[in-house]
Amino acid sequence: MAHQSLSFKGVDNADQINRITTALMMLDGVDSVEVGRHGAEVEGRARRDELIKAILALKLPIQVN
Repeated sequence: MAHQSLSFKGVDNADQINRITTALMMLDGVDSVEVGRHGAEVEGRARRDELIKAILALKLPIQVN
């Protein structure tokens, strides 16, 4: 199982955190996710670009690295 870290800028409320968590958990290959205001820790076999694409699809006013 692979571990990946993502960094966020602009996440400022629980609703955004919940939406990001749900989007990541819905991806095939994601086993677990921990999301906070400054980033996410993801376990599983999903590719990094798929994780970022899922977050960007939410159209939140944030930056993801």
